[in-house]
Amino acid sequence: MSHQGEKFVDLLIEILKSILFGIVEGITEWLPVSSTGHMLLLGQFVKLNVSKDFWDMFLVVIQLGAILAVVILFFSKLNPLSRSKDAAERGNTWKLWAKIVVACVPAAAIGIPLDNWMEDHLGSPFVIAGALIVYGIAFIVIEKRREVRAQSLLAQGEGAVAAALAGMGSKAGSATPKHMATPPVSELSVSELADTDAKITDVFQMTWPVALGIGAFQVLSMIPGTSRSGSTIIGGLLLGCSRAVAAEFTFFLAIPVMFGASLLRLVKFFLKGNAFTNPELMILGAGCLVAFVLSLLTVRFLMSFVKRHDFQPFGVYRIVLGIAVIAYFVLA
Repeated sequence: MSHQGEKFVDLLIEILKSILFGIVEGITEWLPVSSTGHMLLLGQFVKLNVSKDFWDMFLVVIQLGAILAVVILFFSKLNPLSRSKDAAERGNTWKLWAKIVVACVPAAAIGIPLDNWMEDHLGSPFVIAGALIVYGIAFIVIEKRREVRAQSLLAQGEGAVAAALAGMGSKAGSATPKHMATPPVSELSVSELADTDAKITDVFQMTWPVALGIGAFQVLSMIPGTSRSGSTIIGGLLLGCSRAVAAEFTFFLAIPVMFGASLLRLVKFFLKGNAFTNPELMILGAGCLVAFVLSLLTVRFLMSFVKRHDFQPFGVYRIVLGIAVIAYFVLA
């Protein structure tokens, strides 16, 4: 094989590796299982033949493909200039964006100064495994507590369930642009009933203190393995959001956070005197494109899933994966 042929084959292999990372990023970025943790763990077994500077940048900038999927899926809801919205709805959209910005403040204030330190000291498999397990347990404990509330309502009879649902509907109707339909009691699962005590059942009901509180929880995601979506979803649940609202606000919060993180990494990459080569552009582009496509599917799946299910399966997955990681690196 000629030298050019060998270079082409080598590049193709690196692009295929990048596609694998894009698949992992697109799936795990939005599920509360830690995309960074999965990417770092995958990096233990699949090595991109690139410089360390490019690799450090790649791990973050590949998220641009994932966040573009959220922008497209929720563009209408997040567009404050939409002609299909009346003045009140446009005002609510501007307020939502303001709350998203406020929620970014804690992570920016703490994350930017500590970015290099976190990168150097908290990337070990054991840190990732520990965070996976701890927050997996947190998901299970939180959802179990919510199940107790649902079981209590069921024990009181259909009338108590109907009254709780009516209260949820009135809360939503008083603060959201469009009223939410209340499903028949007979069609509800225990998991759905567990959301009846949520104070915030639509993202436009998000209050300033709750937005800031969720932003504070996002700081926890600086530890690899915690999961940005996992920490903010847990924060949303503890602060009174329904599962759907906690997930949706997490998606919205990711837009400035991930764009900002990607910009920061690109600036650091170029300030070190680096420049993209054509092969590097193809490797990064392939990863971003695949992350975009998988994110479209994953976000749609999660929003459908949380309507009828809780987050306990993700908690179990995190615990099992964390234990497997510890076992592997101890026995390796």
